[in-house]
Amino acid sequence: MLIVAVSFFVLMLIGMPVAFSIGISGALYFVQHPELPATIPIQQTISQTQNFALLAIPLFIMAGNLLNASGITARLLDLALVIAGRLKGGLAQVSLALSVLMGGVSGSAIADAAMQGRMLGREMIGRGMSRGFAAGVLSFGSLLTPVIPPGLGFIIYGTIGQVSIGRLFAAGLLPAMLLWATLATAVSLTARRRGYPPARRQRAGLAETLQALRGGIWALLFPVILLLGLRLGVFTPSEIGAFAVAYAVVIGLLAYRKLNGGTFLQAMEGTLADVGSVMFLIALSAVFTYGIVLDRVPELVTDTMLGMTDSLNGTMILIVAFILVGGFFIDATVLIIMLTPIFLPLVESLGGDPVHFGVVFVIAATIGNFTPPVGAAMFAVCSVLKCPVGEYTRESIPLFVAVSLATVVLIFVPDLVLLVPNWMFD
Repeated sequence: MLIVAVSFFVLMLIGMPVAFSIGISGALYFVQHPELPATIPIQQTISQTQNFALLAIPLFIMAGNLLNASGITARLLDLALVIAGRLKGGLAQVSLALSVLMGGVSGSAIADAAMQGRMLGREMIGRGMSRGFAAGVLSFGSLLTPVIPPGLGFIIYGTIGQVSIGRLFAAGLLPAMLLWATLATAVSLTARRRGYPPARRQRAGLAETLQALRGGIWALLFPVILLLGLRLGVFTPSEIGAFAVAYAVVIGLLAYRKLNGGTFLQAMEGTLADVGSVMFLIALSAVFTYGIVLDRVPELVTDTMLGMTDSLNGTMILIVAFILVGGFFIDATVLIIMLTPIFLPLVESLGGDPVHFGVVFVIAATIGNFTPPVGAAMFAVCSVLKCPVGEYTRESIPLFVAVSLATVVLIFVPDLVLLVPNWMFD
C-alpha cells in the first residue's frame, strides 16, 4: 500500500483531479499483485454505484438545487437579517445565521460558501470589513450547512459504515448550534475590536418578523419533515430523498411560484454536474479501498494507535488531529470515503458510539474545505471576492481555532451529539 499512498499524493500534487488520483493509484495495487484477477477494479467500480442507500445522494442534491431555483434563498436571507442583523459583526453574523437556515436546503458546504460569497461578500467589504475577514467568515460559516440535515457527508459516512442515517441527521442539530455559537463569538470579538457595525440599527417589529418567518417557513420545515419521516418509519433514507425532490417541486410551483421551465432546466444542469463529480469519486474509491482492506490496514492503524493510548477520548483526539492535517491536502468527501473503514472499527473496538464518532468525523473532515492549500470552499469564496489566500489564512485563524475547540468539546461531551437521536429514536 505504500506505493499506492505515495502515488496518490504525487498525482494530487501535480494537479490531477481527485477522482482520477484515487482511481489510478488504487489500480497500481493490482499491478503490484498480478495474481489478483484484472477484472476486480472494474467490478468494484460498478458495484460501488449499485448500493441502494447511495441513491439518497443525487436525490438530495436535486432537491437542494430545486429549492434554490425556487427563490427560497432570498427569503432565508430576510429571515437571517431579522435573527442576527443587530448583532456585533453585522452581515458577518447574518451570514452565519443564513448558513444555519440553508443547512436543510443545500447540504453542501462548498455550495453554500459559493452562494453566500456572491450574495453577501461584496456588501460586507463595502460596509468596511476587511476582504480576508469577509472571506473567512463566509467560508468557515458554511461548516454549519452539512451538519444540519440532510448533510451529504452523513449520508456517505452512514452508507460506508452501515450507521443509521436517520440518527446521524438528528445528531447534527445540537452540534450545529454549538458551532454557530462559537463562530458567532469569534466574529463578535473581532467586530468589537475593529468597530464593525450591525447590519441594522432597529430591532425587527412583530409584523416584519412574522413576514420573514412566513417567507422561510418551507425551508425550516424541510429538515423537520425529513426527521419525522425517518423516525416514524414512513420513509427509508433513499425514499425520503425522492420525497424531498417532490417537496421542492411543489414548493417552487405552488408556494413561491418561481419554478418554471428555465429555472428547472438550470437546476437540473447544476444537479448533473454535482452528482457526476460526487458519484464518480465514490465509484473509483472502491478500487482504492479494496487494497486497504486486503492488506489489513485498519488493523495496523488500530494497533498503532492503541500502542499510543487505549483511551477512547485520546484516540478520537488523535484521529481528529490526523483528519485536520489531512484536510490541508485532501477533500472532505475523499477523507470520509477513505478513512471511515479504517477509523470506525477502531472507535467501536474502544466502546465508542458510531453516531457520535460520525458527527465528530464529518465536522473535522469538512474543516479541510476551508484551509489551504486545497480547500474547495476557500477557493470558491476567494475567487468571488478576489481575496489573496495569504490574507484569507491570516484572518481565518480565530475561526479555525473556534471550530477546532468546538470539535474537542463534542469529543468530551458526547451527550451533545447523542441527546436528540436518543430522544427521537429510542
